Amino acid sequence: MADEKLPHPAEDKPSADAKPAGERLPQGKDVVEGPADEKVSPGHAAAGEPDPLPVKHPTDSIDRLQATDDLDEMVSGGGAPTSNPVQHGMFGVIGSGDTSGMGGLVRRRPTVAPAERPYGSYFDETVDALVEAFPQFDAAVEMVSVDRDELTIHIRREFIAQVCRTMRDDPALRYEFCSDVSGTDYLGEARRLHVTYHLLSMTFRRRVRLEVAVGVDDPHVPSVTKVYPTADWQERETYDMYGVIFDGHPNLTRILMPDDWEGYPQRKDYPLGGVPVEYKGAEIPPPDERRQYK
Repeated sequence: MADEKLPHPAEDKPSADAKPAGERLPQGKDVVEGPADEKVSPGHAAAGEPDPLPVKHPTDSIDRLQATDDLDEMVSGGGAPTSNPVQHGMFGVIGSGDTSGMGGLVRRRPTVAPAERPYGSYFDETVDALVEAFPQFDAAVEMVSVDRDELTIHIRREFIAQVCRTMRDDPALRYEFCSDVSGTDYLGEARRLHVTYHLLSMTFRRRVRLEVAVGVDDPHVPSVTKVYPTADWQERETYDMYGVIFDGHPNLTRILMPDDWEGYPQRKDYPLGGVPVEYKGAEIPPPDERRQYK
């Protein structure tokens, strides 16, 4: 994700009222220039002037709610955002202060655009083989994208198991191995929970990524364990961390968190609370009670 370029201090041009080089401000408290060159301390108004707002850290000016609203602009149907909304901070949690030190991070979310042919490499051959082998290709595939020399086929969830079976069994594809099933939470999208399947063809030494998107209100995706048994524990982990429910899984239970745990820890809006940890006589407070970076 590309960070938004902020102006470099060296690029700022001095104002007409700037002090000559070498002239130093009084020591002790910071001062700013008031009317008629009257020296006033931060947080104190000059004579006859209304009280100014309290001095804040630059990151305090971030409008967290507006940042969340910026992420709500989506393609009809809940796909990728139509623009590059600005995101502030590393995580999606708001209201607990900047306990990570990343509160001042400003970045833009990259948009996902359909790739144009020719895709390059073996990508055209893979997509053409899937078109020929899977008659419902147009109904099943939302988009084909190529980014950083990696092929991703975005699949509607009701077709994912059928597409995986075709990817595995068709002689022109032969993606015999599912190396990973993982989840991602794109907070702000209508279908914010994405499930990614990394497939490997050991016959042709090729890789492809399948991706499915669902919303938190209906986070159901068909299980692919009957096609790829390796997806068993990987789907359980995605369920445990993101709350995606894999219909047809033989034993969909938590795998990392306790069975009675509430919530899904890797969702971006998951609270930053926790329990204090004791280590060598010292107690480390949970994230939401640690000091805030200012």
